Amino acid sequence: MTSRIAVTIAEELHVVPAHVEAAIGLLDEGNTVPFIARYRKEKTGGLDDTQLRSIEERVVYLRELEARKATVLQVIDEQGKLSANLRALIEACDTKARLEDLYLPFKKRRKTKADKARDAGLEPLLDQLIDAPGADPEQLAQGYLNSEIPDTKAALDGARAILVDRFATDAEVVGSVREEFFEHGTMRSSVVEGKENEGAKFRDYFDFSEPFTSLPSHRILALLRGEAEGVLSLQLDAGDDAQYEHLIAQHCGLEDASHWVKKAIAWGWRTKLEVSAGLDVRMRLKEFAQEQALEVFAKNLRDVLLAAPAGERATLGLDPGYRNGVKCAVVSSTGKVLDTMIVYPHQPQQRWDHAVQVLAGACATHKVELIAVGNGTASRETEKLAAEVADMIKKAGGQRPTPVVVSESGASVYSASELAAQEFPTMDVSLRGAVSIARRLQDPLAELVKIDPKAIGVGQYQHDVQQQALARTLDGVVEDAVNAVGVDVNTASAPLLARVAGVSPSIAEHIVTHRDEHGAFPNRNALKKVPRLGPKAFEQCAGFLRVRGDNPLDYSAVHPEAYAIVADIAEKTGLGVAELIGNSRVLSALNAQDFTRDGFGEPTVKDIIAELDKPGRDPRPEFTTASFKEGVEKISDLREGMILEGTVTNVAAFGAFVDVGVHQDGLVHVSAMANRFVSDPHEVVRSGQVVKVKVINVDVERKRIALSMKLDDAAQKKQPQKKSNRGRKQSKPQGNSAMAEALRRAGL
Repeated sequence: MTSRIAVTIAEELHVVPAHVEAAIGLLDEGNTVPFIARYRKEKTGGLDDTQLRSIEERVVYLRELEARKATVLQVIDEQGKLSANLRALIEACDTKARLEDLYLPFKKRRKTKADKARDAGLEPLLDQLIDAPGADPEQLAQGYLNSEIPDTKAALDGARAILVDRFATDAEVVGSVREEFFEHGTMRSSVVEGKENEGAKFRDYFDFSEPFTSLPSHRILALLRGEAEGVLSLQLDAGDDAQYEHLIAQHCGLEDASHWVKKAIAWGWRTKLEVSAGLDVRMRLKEFAQEQALEVFAKNLRDVLLAAPAGERATLGLDPGYRNGVKCAVVSSTGKVLDTMIVYPHQPQQRWDHAVQVLAGACATHKVELIAVGNGTASRETEKLAAEVADMIKKAGGQRPTPVVVSESGASVYSASELAAQEFPTMDVSLRGAVSIARRLQDPLAELVKIDPKAIGVGQYQHDVQQQALARTLDGVVEDAVNAVGVDVNTASAPLLARVAGVSPSIAEHIVTHRDEHGAFPNRNALKKVPRLGPKAFEQCAGFLRVRGDNPLDYSAVHPEAYAIVADIAEKTGLGVAELIGNSRVLSALNAQDFTRDGFGEPTVKDIIAELDKPGRDPRPEFTTASFKEGVEKISDLREGMILEGTVTNVAAFGAFVDVGVHQDGLVHVSAMANRFVSDPHEVVRSGQVVKVKVINVDVERKRIALSMKLDDAAQKKQPQKKSNRGRKQSKPQGNSAMAEALRRAGL
């Protein structure tokens, strides 16, 4: 029987419950997401890695919810108050908030004012006040005065406390008020007095309001950051109090109650439910914003990691700088450091000719094919230097190296890391960055796995989201990217190996040590000799590790457990395995059903045939580079209407940032991406993509560049709004265009 948890998740993902149940079972057995996604499609119905990550995350929450339900049921049952109806309500709960609402009346708590009033015998007074709306409250209260209740005010205050406690612990009332608050409330912000100059970057929010349901994630995070920095004061405006008072009265059957009862309800709303509902709204907004921010991080990181590799070509890496010089490193086609140097072509030394001679000599000596230029300070000037070096080599009869601007985000973090110190113990820290820049051009994935994903700089408001959740999300992206590409076990570094499914950092070190001591692995089976790499780890990692050896299948994504299937195919076709590989004519004629067997259904056999057709295929795109416009080196060189080529450096919820070679990224707002409505910028662009853009606005003083990918448009056109993923129309701050607002967000 399929579990309630599996059914719940299946409904959320719109998939078959049995497949979710199978996925949960495989995860519980210690199987990794990449392994399940690739090699257990029969069991999961082909759930992909994104769906499996969602299942992995949700099953933790739902199991915690089920455990909490069991505790709540037990506590209420022990109190003798567990009715069949209450049990059904508790068992049907799908959120922790709903469960706690139901449990609230039965939860052990310190004695409240309402409890003391009940102990003093004031509950009958409240019942009289409700049942006799025409009676005089003061007169009714007279009958309850005693040594503990000296006057009618104390008696009526006690009765009011009991009434408020009734509806404040009623799950239906609390839930309805909470939803009403969220659906119709508004976030308002104002500047804290005296913080106008200090918090200038938040000036769009100095006098701001927007409904909760239309606040986009990046705006929520900006507001919360402004509050945390003491610049903004946030107010959650529920709207008209009367609508909430009516809602409470309606749920409690008190629409026709006395004036005293209605006043008590109003007091309870303002002092109790408005406060709790406001706290819930804050939490929901923050959770929504975090979820969206993590999604943006994940998409951008995946794009950066799976960016096109330049391949095995000797590369000169240049880490630009002025006073401290340009740090340079030549690496071989396999990433081995061949030479390092520092040249000083820029101010104040201005030894340009010397730098050209030195770098040209290094390029000629080591047959450099690519020059990777970091995109930081002095990047455009250093790109000019690289171009002159390349032209000199060409004039001398050599092959001209291609200069390429490379993101250097995280290079300094890597340079100062323990890993870099282990890799280059005698190399100056400043030169390690140049090595990283060169290598990340050759193979972005292999180099970027050495850097904390948070340091790669591909998200928005990364310090404003829950750091544990961020790390977990990004680590999952890195693992999926590495396993999608596959890893050559005989050349990969320990950090890269550690990202392979089933390979822990310690096993990765053992693989490298074994490789160093015994030479290259001749086949996948030899991995079983690595200490601590047991049967389970081998099962998980074998299909993702590539070995160039005597068996051509070892350098493919065919798992060793499925080699027998390939043997069946070879036998039926009368061809050897080597003859099958790449033989599209023969492979395309095969019927996958003819080769199925226990554990290997049609989806797996189809994957095997596709892999034989193109073994070890790399899912990454072809390598291309952006060509920056000559004479456009700083923001003041830009002119409206210019058509430029650039590289997407980051994609946010509101648009994409593009490096056009002026030391300041421009913004293509989501409304300027295409001649159609675009709900998610990732539909159109990805980090690392080369795009053509038009300059539509330049603010030199504030260093803001507005770009458009709609090259045929004479001017920016307003885009009709569409419902957001929370079911409400997205709006913008009053008096600002969407583009201007997004540009300001970029400056935070």
